[in-house]
Amino acid sequence: MTDQIRHLLIAAFRWHDPGPASSHLVSDASGWWREPAILAGIGPALATLVTADQPTVVMAPQVTGLLVGPLVATALGVGVVPAYKEDPQRAIADAATWTTTAPDYRGRTLRLGIRDRHLHPGDRVLLVDDWATSGAQLRAMAQLARARQATVTGSAVIVADCPPAVVDELRIRSLLHSTEL
Repeated sequence: MTDQIRHLLIAAFRWHDPGPASSHLVSDASGWWREPAILAGIGPALATLVTADQPTVVMAPQVTGLLVGPLVATALGVGVVPAYKEDPQRAIADAATWTTTAPDYRGRTLRLGIRDRHLHPGDRVLLVDDWATSGAQLRAMAQLARARQATVTGSAVIVADCPPAVVDELRIRSLLHSTEL
């Protein structure tokens, strides 16, 4: 199953050249969300990478992580804790724990927060996202889990594009490396 999903992910992915003002190509994973076979298979494919870790919950960041996280959680038979990006227009109206990311691949820092009532001491947390480049969001989610006295079992992403030291630190398992796209 994993090989089939990998093939479908590669086929549905595109790189776009935004023009001469840009120094790099822009990734377009939108085709992943259009294909029913990918939606049906991506959760189980990522779950097979981490089943032995026995997570009790998946934590995933807003925005695209909230597409992938529930698919993996469903395959593992666990729930999801969303990590929200701070937005003054949509504050979390609940007790929450917040942290700030290290600079990401674009040099941005973000504040991520989770509702305290959804992550319990002793939970075993699997961090899930679509793509890891710097590991900044995964690292921040790990900080949130530790702040709530939960244990991080590792990370599962569709695409890893980070240095080996980051892969080791965050125990990242992925279906693809960016060089395959």
